[in-house]
Amino acid sequence: MDEMIIRKRFLFKGTVQGVGFRPFLWRQARENALVGFVRNRSDGVIAEVEGSAPAIAAFLEQVKRRLPPLAYITGIGEEEIPPAGEDAFIIAESEGNVPGDLHITPDIATCEACLAEFSTPEDRRFRYPFINCTDCGPRLTIIDALPYDRSRTSMSCFPMCPSCRKEYENPADRRFHAEPNACPDCGPRLELLDNDGRSIAANDPVDRTLDLLRRGSILAVKGLGGFHLCVDGSNDGALKDLRSRKFREEKPLAVMVRDIAAASLLSEIGDVEKRLLLSPERPIVLTRRREGVPVSALVAPGMDTLGIMLPYTPLQHLLLAGDLPILVMTSANQTDEPICIGNREALRRLRGIADAFLVHNRDILVRCDDSVAMVAGDAPFLLRRSRGYAPKPITLKKSYPEVLALGPQIKETVCILKRNFAFLSPHIGDMETPEARDFFHENLALMERIAECRPALIACDLHPGYYTSRFAREMQGRDVVAVQHHHAHIVSCMAENHIEGEVIGLAMDGTGYGSDGQAWGGEFLIADEEKFDRRGHLRYLPLPGGERAVREPWRMAAALLREVFGVDWIEAARRLNLYPDGNSIPPGRKAETADEALSRLERVMNSGIQSPQTSSLGRLFDGVAALAGLRRRVSFEGQAAMELEALAKGRTDIRLPFTIRTDSSDSRTPHPGNLESRILDLLPAVRTIAEVLLASRPRAEIALAFHNLLPEAFRAMAETIRSEAGLNRVVLSGGCFQNRLLLTGCLVSLREAGFEVFHHRLVPTNDGGISLGQAVCAGAKNRKGLTR
Repeated sequence: MDEMIIRKRFLFKGTVQGVGFRPFLWRQARENALVGFVRNRSDGVIAEVEGSAPAIAAFLEQVKRRLPPLAYITGIGEEEIPPAGEDAFIIAESEGNVPGDLHITPDIATCEACLAEFSTPEDRRFRYPFINCTDCGPRLTIIDALPYDRSRTSMSCFPMCPSCRKEYENPADRRFHAEPNACPDCGPRLELLDNDGRSIAANDPVDRTLDLLRRGSILAVKGLGGFHLCVDGSNDGALKDLRSRKFREEKPLAVMVRDIAAASLLSEIGDVEKRLLLSPERPIVLTRRREGVPVSALVAPGMDTLGIMLPYTPLQHLLLAGDLPILVMTSANQTDEPICIGNREALRRLRGIADAFLVHNRDILVRCDDSVAMVAGDAPFLLRRSRGYAPKPITLKKSYPEVLALGPQIKETVCILKRNFAFLSPHIGDMETPEARDFFHENLALMERIAECRPALIACDLHPGYYTSRFAREMQGRDVVAVQHHHAHIVSCMAENHIEGEVIGLAMDGTGYGSDGQAWGGEFLIADEEKFDRRGHLRYLPLPGGERAVREPWRMAAALLREVFGVDWIEAARRLNLYPDGNSIPPGRKAETADEALSRLERVMNSGIQSPQTSSLGRLFDGVAALAGLRRRVSFEGQAAMELEALAKGRTDIRLPFTIRTDSSDSRTPHPGNLESRILDLLPAVRTIAEVLLASRPRAEIALAFHNLLPEAFRAMAETIRSEAGLNRVVLSGGCFQNRLLLTGCLVSLREAGFEVFHHRLVPTNDGGISLGQAVCAGAKNRKGLTR
């Protein structure tokens, strides 16, 4: 007896467009002798299948078990409908005008199948710089609108040739509906331009580019999500020119090498670093640099790490196929500006920086900088989440109302919550320039387009002066929730780790606006999604000169000496040679002697004017680095701390003391149960550091002793809070936990004390993860009716 024929409609949600999902469903349907259709919709992929019930059940099981490499299903809707009596299974035209629930695939590195064709002289795409298929190539950066079809991408202006069209329309082909599909006959082309935008005659623009690089030129090279500035990584002169023109004095630059073998010659590459470097996301990976490698010292001066990435576009493979084994690839922009994406934009903004421009005629529609990752405690985690990762959502433990979080002021990202997904934007950067603020607004529009919603609830930082906070207040018809910076740090880590309820939160960073109006940055919180209690903090210290102290760590060191030695601090500063160098003197002010500079700073601190109080661990790192003679001034955020970490090697018998005391001056409302706030005082350690420096102990030992001190002190504070509040889960967040020694030390120390410890992996521990915490805080408060 014939089996009964039924028909079912499935709606697949998640990352199911642009990843070969429709031809995959076509193959599974044919294998099970099913008829019907599959099509893209704004809310996912709809498939109607008709056949016997066992065949349909087998189809669904195979779909779940055999997903294409880049596909990810977050939900499957299923309903039975009347049979239609079709005689085949087809891939139908896309359908629009449906409420969206679609996850866009990030840009993905060139796959092995494409590389094999790319390297075969007989293949029609041999050395073609834009080869791709459904498993690789551009996605986010070429999208104009959803659903993801060629007509809605920047490939719409490249009509396919008959050969490409045949591949595109054949469900059995690897390039079936690969929207960027192209070949040398019909696709984008490279062109080499001079500084005035005139074409440079060349039989092969790549070969001519390599010739210019060998001569020490700086090339602007158009990539997936923007331009890179590219130079020979072993050429000191070219790197000196690049740093001078880009106004990037000392901040480390990333290098790109041909393959994992080349990376292993430069750095110590463990199994986890190898997986990151070879992953489809292809982030820059911070690695331990080997001694004596053929990389210019100007790539990462003062650092023991090297940021390495492998090629992720066909063009990059071409550039590294020759005799230049190490290329510096850094974002093509001026300091604090977004990366360039347009050809004319690059010619305008990079004039005077680049000597020539290797461009192509495929438009980049979404700026997307390189992602950055590192390994600590044998686990990978992201320091910058952008190309390869964004806008893939973070899956949350529960659903929330729709929220738009605007992020902080530096390392800016924005985030949209929609049900149980958090959509984070690509890295935006620091909000210091008009160009960066324009990029911020580009991302707002992008994320609302990707999430297909316009939330009425806005989350922002508590700091009233941040651009993002001011903009939140200007948004008409939307409710605004201001979230304290360090609370957002802790909640972002809780959200990605799927934990709820109260935790002990250690939020350690540079500075963030505190509830008491002071500059926080060394915080011990009891926190959940909606609220927090500041249970302890690092001892407040003056920040002499305000923001100038961030740029000039000698000021922070002076503040530490003053707190430790009182009226004798200037004498201690003299003996430690603590005074500003000539670069620290503002324009228009005459040069000062060391005594004059220290006396002037004494007056500033005594007056309290321009000397706000801070509990910042980041500023404490700065001060200790300056005491050790590493940095009197910095040219980028975190430089002093990074150099102190690089110095901390070997062994030491130096033990640095600390104290924990009750904060009797705390004038806030009483803690629940009359529990008191605690102050972690590290000034006893500073006194010892000064004494051993004066005794000429090696600076490396002092740096190591300071890194050993912090996990011990943090454990003592966490144990004190645990004894009072009965909490055993500790969450670590904040930019200071980018320090590998600090993070691994805290993980070991806290776990040895019996704590369950959580840290970031999926979103940055620095301010790049703040928007996620803001969004979840606001969403959780809204669910409890606390935002009305």
